Amino acid sequence: MKRAVIYLFFDTSGFVDDYVLYNLAELKKNADYVMVVSNSAIQPHGRAAMESIVDEVWQRENTGFDVWAYKTAMEHIGRERLATFDELILMNYTFFGPIFPYEEMFARMDARDVDFWGVTEHKEIRPHPTLAAPLMHAHIQSHWIAVRKNMLTSPDFAEYWDTMPMIESYHDSINIHESRFTKFFADRGWGYELAFPAADYPSDHPIFDNAALLLRDRCPILKRRIFFHDPLYLDRKAIIGRDILQLVEDAGYPLDFIWTNVARTAEPRVVATNMTLNEVMPRFAAPEAENLAASLKVAMIAHCFYPDMVDELLQKALCVPGGCDVYLTTSDETKKQQLEAALKDYPGKTEVRIVESNKGRDISAFLITCADVIRDGGYDLIMKLHSKKSPQDDFNAADLFKRHLFDNLAGSPGYTANVIALFAQHRTLGMVFPPVIHLGYPTLGHSWFANKVPAQKMAKRLGITVPFDKDTPLSPYGSMFIARPQALVRLVNAGLSFDDFPDEGGYQDGSLAHVIERLFAYVGLQDGWHTRTVMTCDWAATNYSFLEYKYQAVSRFLPAFALEQGPYLQARLGALPNLLGVIKTNLMVKHPGVGKSLKPLYRAFRGIYRRARRLGR
Repeated sequence: MKRAVIYLFFDTSGFVDDYVLYNLAELKKNADYVMVVSNSAIQPHGRAAMESIVDEVWQRENTGFDVWAYKTAMEHIGRERLATFDELILMNYTFFGPIFPYEEMFARMDARDVDFWGVTEHKEIRPHPTLAAPLMHAHIQSHWIAVRKNMLTSPDFAEYWDTMPMIESYHDSINIHESRFTKFFADRGWGYELAFPAADYPSDHPIFDNAALLLRDRCPILKRRIFFHDPLYLDRKAIIGRDILQLVEDAGYPLDFIWTNVARTAEPRVVATNMTLNEVMPRFAAPEAENLAASLKVAMIAHCFYPDMVDELLQKALCVPGGCDVYLTTSDETKKQQLEAALKDYPGKTEVRIVESNKGRDISAFLITCADVIRDGGYDLIMKLHSKKSPQDDFNAADLFKRHLFDNLAGSPGYTANVIALFAQHRTLGMVFPPVIHLGYPTLGHSWFANKVPAQKMAKRLGITVPFDKDTPLSPYGSMFIARPQALVRLVNAGLSFDDFPDEGGYQDGSLAHVIERLFAYVGLQDGWHTRTVMTCDWAATNYSFLEYKYQAVSRFLPAFALEQGPYLQARLGALPNLLGVIKTNLMVKHPGVGKSLKPLYRAFRGIYRRARRLGR
């Protein structure tokens, strides 16, 4: 069958990921003509890579969404030329594939006597979800619609596209094209089939809700959205992303193609939740993990402001299989001498450096004083620790926070080997760190604190376009982690100086050190290095027990499913800000003394409302 493909591409940064190039190369094996139509600018390197694979790359203005991209691309090719093909496929960039060889599906569908076909379909929905209509008809999904010659050259096909109105929104794309296309042509007598009919699966939306079942049936595509869709939806539908990933890996599809794309394009915590990127590692390591970990060259960089903690830091270094080099930074000559004395029996390379200034504490010491070690040291991995006491916090909370960080990064030699081996097992893994601290600290749902706006400014300076997590950034709280140097280089090369950090009295939320602490993971994600959190079995048990109790304590006042709880709160608090505003204004006008004294209460209620709104979103 002589086949043509029009492939819609869009990327806000104009970056062409490997999953796109892989898909195009596999399509080209099965098509005589492949055209990429891009609704976004394409970076030169990516365009050259595309042009080395496909027959034509055509860039257009970003208008009309995918629908007008197809329409104008067909006009660009011309009806006379399109008529020379037996089949035209309209598809887009919203899926990973082929998970299984396209040849399998093409062989099945080429044997079918149909006028048009698709890979998957959405079942009928009653009532229509976005229009005042009794139903949305069952329809082929627009990520892949194939049209055979008879229909392609028909007056019906010409009429459909000639009368297509401008698409102004995502809902227009669904209502005017995707959910309409199938019925429009079926009503005119054109026959169609699905490679994977929805009737074979137990949901209205099988490509998403039954992705694992479709993969078991060797469906060659996996929707990207499953990685960045609302985790509460996946929770409600009991969709386990890690199970889907295992099927993809078993099929032989390169997972690196997935991670390098979703790392820079999706909210990190959403991806980490949907794909269960929290690794609970045992205390002891298998010989294979020991060997993998020992094959990597590791350096520990630790700011040791408190010399009495040096032995704890060295114990962590000694947990690294095969040993690691140790670089300590501190604030003055006296402390340096104390540290050098403690290091004299350490079985490996050691060095102690005095920082130019203690502004920025462990963050500046790491990124400025030890920039050469990160950038040019020849290490596979950097373990960043510091002498953490947190004297400003309650003793129990501060001690728990330190143990949470130290234990979950290097709790024992076997555990540490398992953690380090992750980097050998996952080539695009850029950083690991313990999960967000929540025992003794009010971090969950609040941990941007005063850092989000300055973090946005810093992200712009660093060229970071990774979507920010809404409420709780996926970050190494306490600024301790293990990372590849390549995942840090954007920050190391940012040209920071000690003068960029505030004096000791200004070390608080909103200051540069706290901002960078929340950006560490985003730096690597921007360059395609994905992130995971790591925990010991003991810490996982403790954290899960308290999380379960805390969540049920709140949920008993709310609807049963988490997907419904945010909207429930949002609906009931929607009138609150207007009411509070009226009360405040009246008090300030009629009773200024009372109004002024109640300002803190008003601000507190406003803060509660804003947090509830974020939860609703």
